[in-house]
Parts: sequence; structure tokens; C-alpha cells
Amino acid sequence: MGCEWESICPSKDGEDPRLARELTRRSYALVLAGGRGSRLMQLTEQRSKPAVPFGGKFRIIDFTLSNCINSGVRRIGVATQYKAQSLIRHIQRGWSFLDGRFDEFIDIIPAQQQTGDEHWYQGTADAVFQNRDMILRNEPEYVLVLSGDHIYKMDYGRMLAQHARKNADVSVACLAVPLEQAKDFGVMGVDAGQRVVEFLEKPERPQPLPGQPKLALASMGIYVFTAQFLYEQLERDAADSSSSHDFGKDIIPYCVGRHNVYAHSFADSVVGGLESGVYWRDVGTLDAFWEANLDLAKVTPKLNLYDESWPVWTYQEQLPPAKFVFDDDGRRGMAVDSLVCGGDIISGAVVRRSLLFSRVRINSYSLVEDSVILPAVEIGRNCIIRRAIIDKRCSIPDGMEIGVDRAEDARRFHVTENGITLVTPAMLGQRMRNVR
Repeated sequence: MGCEWESICPSKDGEDPRLARELTRRSYALVLAGGRGSRLMQLTEQRSKPAVPFGGKFRIIDFTLSNCINSGVRRIGVATQYKAQSLIRHIQRGWSFLDGRFDEFIDIIPAQQQTGDEHWYQGTADAVFQNRDMILRNEPEYVLVLSGDHIYKMDYGRMLAQHARKNADVSVACLAVPLEQAKDFGVMGVDAGQRVVEFLEKPERPQPLPGQPKLALASMGIYVFTAQFLYEQLERDAADSSSSHDFGKDIIPYCVGRHNVYAHSFADSVVGGLESGVYWRDVGTLDAFWEANLDLAKVTPKLNLYDESWPVWTYQEQLPPAKFVFDDDGRRGMAVDSLVCGGDIISGAVVRRSLLFSRVRINSYSLVEDSVILPAVEIGRNCIIRRAIIDKRCSIPDGMEIGVDRAEDARRFHVTENGITLVTPAMLGQRMRNVR
């Protein structure tokens, strides 16, 4: 997804980086990580969407949390709800390096029915409302409300700087998307000063950008609020029985025209500048998940994971290096145009254009092409795997073929419209132990 909006909202060259650092220090980020991600089908039966593995060694939520840490926002709450145990365990293991002595922390905030009528989160605004005491306790001047289920790299400090410079009540990060995709987003209209003058959540007929009829300006679900203003809006919305208590459907549309709501172009906060490309992905479908993972194995991927100035942090097991064994005709351990992680053993098998997570073993005479293999999978001998997503801890029997006969795959597994086959332990009749 590219962004064409920089011509409307140019970046502010010469922005004092000290301002951004000061603003991030005075901010608190609440990451909403309770969603199931039902469009990922059986991949989220045992885990929430933010906990889904991505990119060989990461979880989806690692990208939002890394953006916070790298931006200098180090007071973070993670609000969980749906099947959160694997997400909680991941954060406890991989994100405990922050030092509370310097007021740095990541708090895990399970859904606790903290309202009088004792309900679970009813919407994104309700999730923040139910945790407002946690935010108040930290006395931030600004509050970032973030989603934990998108893949992108963004410097939140630049968005905070624009928010302060505009004296905004709320700022909404946005990017241009193809018009045919815009109905899945909140769509904005802005004036020449970047003020939001219109906001429609998932409109049936999105309005295009002026002079760009094939593009619409879409909300990314990334918000900066002045803290006191946020508290006031949450209280007002909670008292409105007609509200669905959602930022995109209720809070932002209400504020437009009544308060200072500004758009922030994602292009202005891209890490490394526009020459590195504008990358933001919602990997909320199996096809999108498969495509985004396999893009990382290309010669020049759209997402740069090798940028040492903006690392993606995560929990890492202590594993031995990947190993490739046998070099005989017809039995050669090799991987080409692929990403292969620690603890993997490619034993006389061939892997092409694929991504292998950690502790994957592929046995002799097998072929894996254009596939995403999640952790701790074992693929037996004489197997063929093409255009597939193999879930964690699957054991593929000797001789099994996946991605060869679509009708046969559809009988046993889940096949998307684009022909990507998802395989889980349950589909193979195997125990679900530790698949999260």
C-alpha cells in the first residue's frame, strides 16, 4: 500500500528532535491487543491476532511495541482480551528489559470488567475507558492509542511533535489507499492545514482525494490524544447509550467539527525517510499474511528488517544455527530465496521462496515451495508442500502432498480463494498441545 499524501501534507524538515524526545517522555501508549482476528481462520483458534507469529522470529505485536521503544515512548500498557495467554507469556519473556527505576515499563492489562455493569470490552473506546485509571495513575500529558495487529515501522515522536505544534486535541495517523479498499477503513477529508473536516467509518462509497480519483485518505487506527481531552471524551461516550464505544465509529466522528482534530501523514513518520518506502500492512487475512511473510524472502523486500537504527525487538529462544545436510543428487539439503531461522534442520530436502520459523525440520526428498512454516514443524520424507501456511507443531506425515490437488486440500484443510492452504494440528488429527 503506497502513500500519495505527502504532496498534500509535506514533512517538516528541520524539526527539532529534542522536542520529539521530550514529548515521548511525557506520553503513555495503550496498545489494544485483544482482538481475535477471525479472518485468519483457524490460525487464531488458540491465540489472539497480535500473538500470531510473523517474519520468522517475531509476533505481530512486536512491531508496535518496537515502534514505541525506538520512538522513546517507554510507558506502555497492553490491553488483552481474547485467548491472551500466549501473548502474555511472550511479553513477559521478551519485553522485560525495560527498567522501572527510570519509569520505563510494559504493563499487561487483562480485561477485568471494570465497569458497573461488568461487561467485556464493547469497542476500542470502551477498552481505553475501562483502563483509564491505569492511564491516570501515570499522569501523562499525551496518550497514544495504538493497535497491536499491524506490521509497520513508525516514529511516533514525529506525530507527537505535529500534535503539539498544531495544538491539537486529537491527531489521527493516515495514509492513502486504493479507493476500492477504502471501504474497510475510516475515510477522512482534510483541509489545506491538515485539519480533519470529515470522517466516515467504513463508508460504502468512499470519497477520493482531491485530484487523485483512485485514492482515498484512510485512518490507520493510530491516535494521539491530549490526555485531559481523552478523559473527557471517554466519559461523554460511556454515558451515551446509543454509542458503540468505538474510536472510529463514535469518538472521532463526534470530535470532527467540534474540536481540533488533525491528520498526520504516515509518510512524515516513516523511519529512514521516503526513499525506504511507505510500508503498512494489515495481515488480517490468510492471503495477506502469506504474502507479507513471503515478501521478506525476496531480494529486496518492502519491509527492511536489517535496519540497525530501528530494530524490531522480540523474545528469542537460545537455539543452534540452522543446518543443511546431504549433498547428493536427488538428496540435497538446500534453501534458495528463503529465510531460515535458528534450530532448523534441512536434511536432504529442497526449500524455495519460503519462510521457515525456528525449530523446523524438513526430511529427505521433500520439497517446500512458496510456503510459510511456523515454529516446531516437522515435515516427513517425500513430501511436497506448495503455497501453504503450516501452523506451529504440525507433523506432516511421510509422502503427504499439500498444494498439489486443490480439491483434496479443501477436503482436509482450509483453502483460501487465492489457493493458499492452511494446515493446523487439529486438521491433521494431532493434539493441540502448545500450538500457541
